[in-house]
Amino acid sequence: MTFNKTLTHTVFILIIAIGMNSCNSNKKENSNMNPLLEEFNNDFGSAPFDKIKNSDFLPAIKEAIKQGEKEIEEIVNNKSEADFKNTIVALDNAGSLLNRTSTLLGHLNSAETNDEIQTIQREASPLMTEFYNNILLNEKLFEKIKFVFDKKDELKLNIEQTTLLNETYKQYANNGALLNADDKNKLRELNKKLSELSISFGENLLAETNENFIEVKSIDELSGLSEEIIAQAKKTAEEKKLSNSWVLTLHAPSFVAVTTYANNRELREKMVKEYMAQGNNGNSHDNRENVKNIVKLRLEKANILGYKTYSDFVLTNQMANTSNQIYTFLNELLVKAKPVAIKEKTEVEAFMKNEGADFELQKWDWAYYSEKLKKEKFNINDDDLKPYFELNQVQNGMFEIAHKLFDLNFKEIKNIPTWHKDVKTFDVTDADGKHVALFYTDYFPRAGKRGGAWMNALRNQQIKNGVNIRPHIINICNFTPPSNTKPSLLTFREVETMFHEFGHGLHGMLANTKYSSLSGTSVYRDFVELPSQILENWVSEPEALKLFAKHYKTGEVIPTELIDKIKESSTFNEGYATVRQLSFGFLDMNWHTLNSENITELESIEEFEKTSMAKTDILPFFENNIMSSQFGHLFAGGYASGYYGYKWAEVLDADAFEAFKENGIFDKTTADKFKNNILTKGGTEHPMTLYKRFRGAEPSANALARRAGFIK
Repeated sequence: MTFNKTLTHTVFILIIAIGMNSCNSNKKENSNMNPLLEEFNNDFGSAPFDKIKNSDFLPAIKEAIKQGEKEIEEIVNNKSEADFKNTIVALDNAGSLLNRTSTLLGHLNSAETNDEIQTIQREASPLMTEFYNNILLNEKLFEKIKFVFDKKDELKLNIEQTTLLNETYKQYANNGALLNADDKNKLRELNKKLSELSISFGENLLAETNENFIEVKSIDELSGLSEEIIAQAKKTAEEKKLSNSWVLTLHAPSFVAVTTYANNRELREKMVKEYMAQGNNGNSHDNRENVKNIVKLRLEKANILGYKTYSDFVLTNQMANTSNQIYTFLNELLVKAKPVAIKEKTEVEAFMKNEGADFELQKWDWAYYSEKLKKEKFNINDDDLKPYFELNQVQNGMFEIAHKLFDLNFKEIKNIPTWHKDVKTFDVTDADGKHVALFYTDYFPRAGKRGGAWMNALRNQQIKNGVNIRPHIINICNFTPPSNTKPSLLTFREVETMFHEFGHGLHGMLANTKYSSLSGTSVYRDFVELPSQILENWVSEPEALKLFAKHYKTGEVIPTELIDKIKESSTFNEGYATVRQLSFGFLDMNWHTLNSENITELESIEEFEKTSMAKTDILPFFENNIMSSQFGHLFAGGYASGYYGYKWAEVLDADAFEAFKENGIFDKTTADKFKNNILTKGGTEHPMTLYKRFRGAEPSANALARRAGFIK
């Protein structure tokens, strides 16, 4: 039961992070046919979503906890001398039924939730937290772990076994195993409270996204928006039983469309202010107190464990070792990016004035005028590109790229139960036709699904009893759904998002390690984005675009002149985008480097956030513009002191992609090296060791600066 170092890119961790071992196949006699307690005997051993009822979860979790407790007792009470197999491997395999059940519950709570599921999650969370606390703080269990750890030099373990042993010991030592009894009890309560607060934060954010919307009474106010967005707004209004209206939601397709294309400036302003006020409306879904309480409890937890700040605690499992190293990284990148961002702002302001605008450039103007300027400079915009990016065609091209690089084949299968009718399932096979993974896609927004995009694993890969158990991987996004007249057409950024999450998916699908807790995306948080971000690079390459960018009506391959414009415009406003991303990194680090001396001064998250992001401000501040109250990555997920990892991994991916550029973007030798040294290895070795084995050297930060256009 070694915990995963990281579950995924953007999955909200609603309970303590757990390993996703394949479930123990022992059938319970008293399960009363609860499908969660039975073997999954359907095709590929996939989850029987067609049979699982909400009411099955709590009984299954309680039974799985009993089974897990029994498995731990067997390890603790084993009379044989503790060794790698009877302690470390046994522990890695323990709790598999609970891991499987809680993973399914957490998945549904993110992708297809309702009031009942949320209630079950709240009831189950403290039960599971107590279970994991009891394991982490079990003195006799830790004695056995330490006994094996202290003898590791005598055991002749291979690299993966050594990593599992080291990570197991570190996980327990860093989570309270060395504490005295009083502090262990305090830690139990802190973990329980943090779990509850994290769940509350995520539920509040989902409620805000679903309940807040903008009703428009005249179609004239929607000038500039595409036919499909207007049609979707009309459909949403009808669903809400609002006659003679159009409803714009806070979901990504609606938000991005309004802020980028709506000619109505008041509508753009209203959309931005509604969006940025999520979790900060003074209602029952307000997250501001949750933010402060989570930060304070995280610090208290870190202090009990012997760390000055929560960041110090988190960074024991990152490539970056200290907060100073991260601040140095963020500041060095800011020095390169901010002058470029200011120049970009000046250019947008000049364009805006030429357009007749007599007002100061605000955040609700940036995307709108930037898109117009991009159209003027490069004669290209999203409306020109979207007809070439029909969702299914893009997905087929994405699969073809995976085939060219990694010899993977994707065949849609119709008989796999899913959690929603929009979900599609694919059997992934290798060049020899051998099963590699089960792959689910879920691409459209709905009320029970949180915003954003993420990858998750319903089952991790592992080798158990000589059998290579293959993974079940999910990609979830929120793209504009098809209308009655048009299929789902993606913006260029949405195409990048699809490839990004697919990169995470490949990391999970191609995993080939012995132990589940070291498999796939179970790597350091600041390394996990490398496989996802590198795949985005293919979206801008002519050789790749011609595989999938085909007009949805005519089948015409995207013209060379449009491809050239994509390349020419690829660094447009990259300075501003980089500074914006850095602002979130600074905010994250500032929250989690608070210590016992300065946290007492924390009164207003508005002021704290304003101060934290001041040096990254490019556009004017406006009241009630709060990121923290809706920053699910930090406060309902696993990115605390880890958000810098996106930019950190960009350095890795820019440097890594230069290897493909040097040798050819479909060069098999380079692809095999990336596959065999990165994608298949999971967390079996230190990330930098794996990276250098692929690239031959540590990454150069200049690769990112070159790609972004900051240097020649």
